[in-house]
Amino acid sequence: MMNKNQQNLLSKMATGNGHGENSPYFDGWKAYEDNPFHPTDNPHGVIQMGLAENQLSFDLVEEWVMKNPEASICTPEGVTDFRDIAIYQDYHGLTEFRYAVANFMEKVRGNRVRFDPDRIVMSGGATGAHEMTVFCLADPGDAFLVPTPYYPGFDRDLRWRTGAQLVPVVCERSNDFKVTREALEAAYKSAQEANIRVKGLLITNPSNPLGTILDRETLRMVVSFINEKSIHLVCDEIYAATVFTQPGFISIAEIIQEKEIECNHDLIHIVYSLSKDLGFPGFRVGIVYSYNNAVVSCCRKMSSFGLVSSQTQHLIASMLSDDDFVNKFIAGSANKLAARHKVFTEGLAKVGISCLQSNAGLFVWMDLHHLLKEQTFEAEMALWKVIIHEVKLNVSPGSSFHCSAPGWFRVCFANMDDQTMDVALTRIRAFAVQNNESSTTVPMKRQCWQKPQNNLRLSFKSRRMDDLVMTQCSMSPHSPLAQSPLVRARN
Repeated sequence: MMNKNQQNLLSKMATGNGHGENSPYFDGWKAYEDNPFHPTDNPHGVIQMGLAENQLSFDLVEEWVMKNPEASICTPEGVTDFRDIAIYQDYHGLTEFRYAVANFMEKVRGNRVRFDPDRIVMSGGATGAHEMTVFCLADPGDAFLVPTPYYPGFDRDLRWRTGAQLVPVVCERSNDFKVTREALEAAYKSAQEANIRVKGLLITNPSNPLGTILDRETLRMVVSFINEKSIHLVCDEIYAATVFTQPGFISIAEIIQEKEIECNHDLIHIVYSLSKDLGFPGFRVGIVYSYNNAVVSCCRKMSSFGLVSSQTQHLIASMLSDDDFVNKFIAGSANKLAARHKVFTEGLAKVGISCLQSNAGLFVWMDLHHLLKEQTFEAEMALWKVIIHEVKLNVSPGSSFHCSAPGWFRVCFANMDDQTMDVALTRIRAFAVQNNESSTTVPMKRQCWQKPQNNLRLSFKSRRMDDLVMTQCSMSPHSPLAQSPLVRARN
């Protein structure tokens, strides 16, 4: 805690809590960091299922790196480029980098659209790209409409330093959280009644946390809405290449080129990155692609505060200019994601746990509302604490995504190997079995974790849980999950 004198020495931003770390979303990460799972050193630790990271296709990347050592300036084969890459570069970015990223974006979208490399503006990850876009489009106090549930980091990325506001567009469980014209109009009206100036609408396609995609009709409706209101449309498409089954991904870039669509292109902006689609969050490659010349110019000036290193640009340019690799990676990654999604959702279904039907992303939207004694967010949080501290899985509660209905959880499945996934599924299955058993028997006494008048219909006994886990682990040779010699689930 800071004393008053310390607070007076610092800015309001430094002493405030605008970063948004006081969220269950980030609390789950802290629980994992305090007690991380390791197959031998800490087999009873917390498994990280709150991190949307794609580790399933590193073998494809590593194979390419081994075959192309000259792509790195830190190898004997590539050191001749070291001097040219190490000196100051134009903050527009390396020309070959912008062309390679544009090429990759086109291939991910089935080559149905073209992207102008001169409109590619780089930033430090999607976080920086989003903030940069808001700085260009809005003044402090202005607002963006955001359909719920949405990524908790938006509360930080879009608001903390910009002073902008977010107005939730409430999407309902009854229609699988689809974005509707009625919901958009209601949110816009509520902002007007509160004297809040709406400057734009932010959509995430594919959705985080739902793992769903927006269909063509919905995208057309969204474009019609923002044109009628004369507000900006920011499209977060950072999961575009994670679509693993039909229907395929449709970019907003494809919609606005349709002849029958009336659209002011100056209102359209795309945020992209290589963190999810390629699995390179550590490289911090974020992209703003705007159809508005003034926004491109402003973003390019602002990008000097968060440039991608020239060494990273050099490597990425070489990798993404290799069409054979790009085609192989896009197809291979989709196949791996589809297989992992199938194994995980089928494993949950065997113990009566369902998920929202999805075909994209690195996660599932798991429905546990039937485990709540009361359909409240307080009951959801109580259940989440059990899952974190007793089942030892870091999953993210729906309330941290501003979900309109309690009982939903985002569970990431692509940030670990097969063996760790097997352990995670085993824990969930054991927990479900224990709960199913408890629902048919009268407990002899209250369990140690249960408080009087608790909000759950769960009965959880740690020793019995361990027995069930051990029993199911002993059956692991029959598990549908392949075993891997390398276990690596890290933040």
